[in-house]
Amino acid sequence: MSTETSQKLKIGDQPIRDASVLGTPRMLTLGVQHMFAMFGATVLVPVITGLSVSTTLLFAGLGTLLFHLISKKKVPAFLGSSFAFLAGYAAIAPNGEKELLPYACFGVAIAGLIYLILAGLFKAFGANRVMKYFPPVVTGPIIIAIGLNLSQSAIENCSTHWWVALVAIAIIVICNIWGKGMIKIVPIICGVVGSYIAAAIAGIIDFTPVAEAPWIGLPIDFSRTVFAIFTGGNTNTALLITSVFTIVPIAFATMMEHIGDISAISSTVGENFIKDPGLHRTLTGDGLATTVASLFGAPANTTYGENTGVLTLTKVYDPRVIRLAAVMAIIFSFCPKFSAIIEVMPAATMGGISLVLYGMISAVGVRNIVETKVDFSQSRNVIIAALIMVLSIGINFSSAGCIAIPAGNMTLSFSGLAVGSFVGIVLNAILPGKDYNFENDEPNSTGVEFEIVQGKSLSEKE
Repeated sequence: MSTETSQKLKIGDQPIRDASVLGTPRMLTLGVQHMFAMFGATVLVPVITGLSVSTTLLFAGLGTLLFHLISKKKVPAFLGSSFAFLAGYAAIAPNGEKELLPYACFGVAIAGLIYLILAGLFKAFGANRVMKYFPPVVTGPIIIAIGLNLSQSAIENCSTHWWVALVAIAIIVICNIWGKGMIKIVPIICGVVGSYIAAAIAGIIDFTPVAEAPWIGLPIDFSRTVFAIFTGGNTNTALLITSVFTIVPIAFATMMEHIGDISAISSTVGENFIKDPGLHRTLTGDGLATTVASLFGAPANTTYGENTGVLTLTKVYDPRVIRLAAVMAIIFSFCPKFSAIIEVMPAATMGGISLVLYGMISAVGVRNIVETKVDFSQSRNVIIAALIMVLSIGINFSSAGCIAIPAGNMTLSFSGLAVGSFVGIVLNAILPGKDYNFENDEPNSTGVEFEIVQGKSLSEKE
């Protein structure tokens, strides 16, 4: 064996772009590691919202494979559940009502199609011209509002057993600050497992659903899909339209998240994926994956920062390893018993995880503004940010919780986030002084990643 080959076989030493040199067993091990990295955050979204864990795993895997196909199999990204859309699900189905969740999924499916519009604009006009309408002074406050709007539900879940929630929070903080290697990459799943075990020892978990669940089963329940809305003969058209107006504005923030993630992956791998295969391809892959997943009752998808962290840790950049993880997620989705273990998780465990997560989402919005150096000495920027946050948060916590507008025989409801996002985008477009310049000659971090652990940005790398 040559010296060069022996160096390549040493994971974490030098970058490996062709994982076949490692052999099949080590490739499989790396695939398991990537699945483990995305797992905790991906299954947490359906547990919080009431969506199916099995369906979520299935479409996380299928969505990742679809993304890789559209992006010419070049980008080593895994698509897991998006936390940004939690506010949308909560607005339409606040208690995870199974009859209302398909309506929320319809709104998310339409939001996924907005990605295709932005992808087309990027292809036609170039990223710099399009991004002028979505600068950090708009997306940052939207992200801050997303996290703060969700804070109440986190506190309510924690209050069921505060000590269980505190165990989860403590483990996340310890793993994220002092953890090494993979422990630092997966603080969420460490917090879930530790708090879950503590609750099980205390006897506050009912494992009856786990015992009753079969080992093998189909991961899709047709009654929980968007298609069920239109086949039951009792479609609530007003709620469908409300869902679209409530959830679609969130896409403006998640599309910026996508650009930030692709920038982080580009910086980690050392290849400019913003240019090749191009944001128009990666946005299309992400958007279509979100739409397809939502139609079948799974959460919205997004590129995962945890997996970018694994790339940094292992220095194995071969996208085939990510595709192996996707296939493994699909296999796990056919085990209802495994899904049941996740679904009996105590509300307090979810509350503790959510308390950190929702705060981190808002903190990411602040980081977005700070890192991109938004100039708040300009009155236009102060006005835009102020109106976005006050409208988004104020309307959400008002007695009505929305703005209701009669439209013929229907009443359309607009959430605070929808109103705030619309006002912010319009004000930014019409007020003079737009100074945001997005360059795609080199990948640059936008500071928009809804994950606790991210890969290194270009600035960090330099």
